[in-house]
Amino acid sequence: MNRRSRPLLCTALALAAALLGSVVPAAAQGGGSPRPVVTVAQGGLRGQEAGGAQEFLGVPYAAPPVGAARLRAPQPQPRWHGVREAVEQAPACLQFSPYGLRDPLAVSEDCLYLDVYRPRTARPGARLPVVFWMHGGAYSQGTGTQFGGRTMADLTQSVVVSVNYRLGQLGYLGLPELAAESVPRSGSFGLMDQLAALRWTRENIAAFGGNPGNVTISGQSAGSGSVCALLAAPSATGLFHRAVLQSGPCSLLRTPDSARAEAEARAFADKVGCTDRAAVTTCLRGASGSALVEAARALPTSGPASGDGLLPVEPAAAIGSGAWNKVPVLIGSTRSEARFFVALTQPRLTAEEYAAQILATHGAAGPEVLARYPVASYGSPYLALSAVLTDSSFACHTAWTARTFASQVPTYVYEFDDPDSPTLAGAQVPGLDESNAHSAELAYLHDFTMGERPLTPVQVGLATRMKRYWGAFARFGAPVVPGQTPWPAAGSGATVLTLDPVATRTTTSFEADHQCAFWRSRA
Repeated sequence: MNRRSRPLLCTALALAAALLGSVVPAAAQGGGSPRPVVTVAQGGLRGQEAGGAQEFLGVPYAAPPVGAARLRAPQPQPRWHGVREAVEQAPACLQFSPYGLRDPLAVSEDCLYLDVYRPRTARPGARLPVVFWMHGGAYSQGTGTQFGGRTMADLTQSVVVSVNYRLGQLGYLGLPELAAESVPRSGSFGLMDQLAALRWTRENIAAFGGNPGNVTISGQSAGSGSVCALLAAPSATGLFHRAVLQSGPCSLLRTPDSARAEAEARAFADKVGCTDRAAVTTCLRGASGSALVEAARALPTSGPASGDGLLPVEPAAAIGSGAWNKVPVLIGSTRSEARFFVALTQPRLTAEEYAAQILATHGAAGPEVLARYPVASYGSPYLALSAVLTDSSFACHTAWTARTFASQVPTYVYEFDDPDSPTLAGAQVPGLDESNAHSAELAYLHDFTMGERPLTPVQVGLATRMKRYWGAFARFGAPVVPGQTPWPAAGSGATVLTLDPVATRTTTSFEADHQCAFWRSRA
């Protein structure tokens, strides 16, 4: 996370202040421009200038979900007196899988905070477009603090909000005993957190110069799944006005129904040792965080469930039926999504293992899959399997989801294709080409702290063009940028913008390139 290299004492004091919810009275500044101060419903916030923008970090949008508030719907953040310092990021939410943080100790259950970034010239009433970002991480890891919005805010004259939300079973535990305690009768507390942060944004973003009537929800991977859920959630109606889905098509990221969610929750509670149904809520609230994480290792969460008052219908079904929060959509994927997952799980796959896996997975269609994806055509079993999984999952589901959107709302589709893109820090496997893999585009759109190396000047050029497209979509509902390659709406023809560092271009061959007709016949 950024700014962790500051002196240990200063960092420890600032972190303690954030955890305790303390505030610092207003004081005179010792030279230079006075630091920016805004007033939100809960009190004053003093931010700072950084990287061409102004930032307000570690802003609480809900009360700490700890103690008796664990596994409950988020509650409003109480007011504070004076002006609260907002210059240090809050901890990440408790992590339920071992990847995703440079500093795995910087976590806490007291984590319902967000960061706000705005242009230096922004003032209340400016009515700038708002980008509301939700991080990915399989609903079990990650943090909004890794996704700085300084460059996006400065370049596109927008206000960027990056949020934390509860993860793992603290965020998604479908026990009826817990659901009965909330008005929506749901255990999807992470989704409730996102809704609470959106309501906080609607109420307070004008103080930062943002327009509460022009909010774009945006997410990648599980964050994109969260976008899908918000599109289908009746209680999210009116809280946003555009949607961006990165590497998380709604037809791929399916939600468990309430019966499956309850079965998973029972198994998890039993694993923790909370087997008495009459006392299960008290037991779970009294268990240590480490015990919850340990129990989740063998029983990972499936994310938000459908079939309850919060998410009555699975997002893909709701969108297909036309009964959803209809807004313009920008959706896409990276050229070789699955390289990330194969590199992490099967980096030394042999040709024999590849063939056996395809035959076991695809049954009678296995020989045809092998004929369409022969190792000889890809150069290695790793690349061949990556192509199979990319096409059958992310690429084609992106195309199919985009077609469903395009029949109802303006829809813009992209494919990120930089054959030299950096990968996530710590995910590199020597000898494997992991370019264009899942998460590759993140460093191009955010001040991202988890890239394994900086972007080259050519890549910075692509990153600038991408930010301008995303910023124009947030402002107008269409990614129209003078001087850049025109990006037409998909319509019925599935036109895709290829984001290439040398020659950004449009194509109508995306579905053919990824053999989607074949995979549709197998669906």
